[in-house]
Amino acid sequence: MTDQTHIDQKYKSAAQAISMAGGTPLPVNDTLIKLLHYYIEEDELDFVIAFKGRKSQTLAQLKESTGLSEEQILAKVKALAGRGVIFNQPNSAGIMVYRLLPLINVGMFEYTFMGKLEQNERNRQISTLFHQLFEELTVMVQQNYDNLVPFLLKGPPVDRTVPVVENKPTGQRITIKVNKTMEAPLERIVPTQEVDALIDKFDEIAVGHCFCRHHKDLFGTPCRQTAERENCFTFGKSARYTSEQGFARMVSKEEARVILKKAEEEGLVHKAYHPNFDILKDETSVCNCCRCCCGNAVENMVAPIINATNFLAVIDAERCTGCGTCVEKCHTGAAFLNDAGKAERIEAQCIGCGVCAYFCPENAVSLVEGQRIVRIAPQRAK
Repeated sequence: MTDQTHIDQKYKSAAQAISMAGGTPLPVNDTLIKLLHYYIEEDELDFVIAFKGRKSQTLAQLKESTGLSEEQILAKVKALAGRGVIFNQPNSAGIMVYRLLPLINVGMFEYTFMGKLEQNERNRQISTLFHQLFEELTVMVQQNYDNLVPFLLKGPPVDRTVPVVENKPTGQRITIKVNKTMEAPLERIVPTQEVDALIDKFDEIAVGHCFCRHHKDLFGTPCRQTAERENCFTFGKSARYTSEQGFARMVSKEEARVILKKAEEEGLVHKAYHPNFDILKDETSVCNCCRCCCGNAVENMVAPIINATNFLAVIDAERCTGCGTCVEKCHTGAAFLNDAGKAERIEAQCIGCGVCAYFCPENAVSLVEGQRIVRIAPQRAK
């Protein structure tokens, strides 16, 4: 066996470890391995492979699994954490834990493009490879649509909508009604439902670039909805990690609110993310998503959208003038104009973000409370 063949096999083994690390499972193919060459040096491969089958380890466990000294381990952790490969923060008991990050949801892709990247050839190559990987995943889903999509639709919510409920341009607060008849499949969940209260919840807040829009910029297909970029938030130990590695910067609650207000004015949707997709746990981050770039948006989806929400938009037909603003602003294509020229919405596609209500000039839209999981399948390719 040649040295190069041996190295190639190690990259494949490292790719398998990363594919098993959580987030979105990925096929170990040439594109994935090419990406890993940008993130993992040859002398770091054995260290990454030591995480295979064990997503996180303490320092004592790493000494045993790698055979390295504490000094050697910390040096490799520092380098790999700086590239978004290893997450290094203490757990709730105060014990430092080192966790191998996945490539996507949430890992190398997100942390790479959360930071400020130069428009250079290396970064464009990374962006192109990620685009190629997403294209390959789309083809894989489409080719196995009847088997994969029904299976994927049964998964847990990937994100949770935090609705726009105030600061309406008219100066009015969006009406929220309680509908006691609506089903509540999300038992025991009482998540923070206003983004302002979510900011109050955390003392450590960091903001970085929207990784989806930043990736599209480097690929040469910039966002059609907004020119804003620095509006991706992380909280708590995620904020410490992203700021320590230079992916984001710490901000005050006041600056966070200013950024979120601008996101609402741009018609972006607040989406909260939770550890291991478990919305019973505290939020780790909030994105401000557009329709054309976000990986969990109908225009850019690879796999099904699975979203948890506590709201549903309701349209007052008497107030509606048929201006079409809600149709233009809707993130999921739930809003449409009927034959009478009045706005309606498809309940199964409404994520309760409140953007339609925020922009409605006639105050014809309100939000009804009720816990729901919205599942939207990707369209079958023609």
